[in-house]
Amino acid sequence: MSDIKLPVEVQKELKQISTVAGYLWQREWAERNAGNISMNLTSFFNKEDLKGIGTERPFEFPKGAAGFVLFITGTGCYLRDLVDNLESVSCILLINDDATGYSIVWGGKRENFGPTCELISHSSIHLFNSIHNPENLAVVHTHPLELICMSHHELFDNEEELNRQIWMMCPEVKVFVPKGIHCTPYALSSTAALADVTIEAFKTRNVSLWEKHGATSTAPDVMKAWDFLDVANKGAKMLMMCWAAGFKPAGLSNEQLIELEQFT
Repeated sequence: MSDIKLPVEVQKELKQISTVAGYLWQREWAERNAGNISMNLTSFFNKEDLKGIGTERPFEFPKGAAGFVLFITGTGCYLRDLVDNLESVSCILLINDDATGYSIVWGGKRENFGPTCELISHSSIHLFNSIHNPENLAVVHTHPLELICMSHHELFDNEEELNRQIWMMCPEVKVFVPKGIHCTPYALSSTAALADVTIEAFKTRNVSLWEKHGATSTAPDVMKAWDFLDVANKGAKMLMMCWAAGFKPAGLSNEQLIELEQFT
C-alpha cells in the first residue's frame, strides 16, 4: 500500500508537514491526539495510476470532492508522531468517483488505522478551496492556548473588536494575518455543522477560531498555514500578558493599523 513512488513535490510537502507537527507539539498545541492536518495533493498525481490500490472503504464525502487525492492524519494518532513515523499515523487517500468511499494509497501502516474523525470537515474545506481559493491546498487544525482562552472571553462576541485588539499588539500581526480571525460559533467535532461554520469563516478570514475548542487555518502549504496560527496566537498572547500584568495596552492606533495595510 505504501510502496508507490511519491512524486518529489509530494515528498517535499510531507517533509514540511513533519516539521510543522513538531512545532505544534513543542508549543503544547497538540496534546495527546489533538489536532489534525490535511493537504489537497490532487494536482501532484495522475489519479489513473492510483486506482485499484488499497481496499475501498465507505464514507459519504461532499459530492464535489470526487476524485480528490488528500493527505490526512489518522484518528487517535498523535501529531508528535508525524515527526518520525509519518507513514504509520497519516495517509494519502483517493476519493472514488462517486464520493461514496476512499482507498488508502500510501501510509496508514498503524494497526486499525483510519483517517481523522474530522475527515468531513477537511474534505469540505478542500472542496470550498478548490472552487473559491484554489491556491490554498493545506488545512491545519490545532489547539493554540491563548487563542482558545480568547474564545472564552466576552470579546469573542465582538469579532471586529477582538481583531482590532489583537492586531494592535504589534505591526507583524496586522501585516501577516491581514484578514484576521473569525469567531466561529461552537459546533460538535466531526460533524457537517462544524465543516459549514468553518467554511463560512474562510470566506472572510485567515483563521477560524473554533469556540472553546481550537483554531484552524488554510493556506497554499502547511508552513504558511502554521504561520497564520503562530502570528495570530502571538497577538492574543501579548494581549493576555498585558491584562495579566494589570494594565490595558496602549496598542497601535486605528490610523497606524490602516497605514500598515500597504504591506498586506
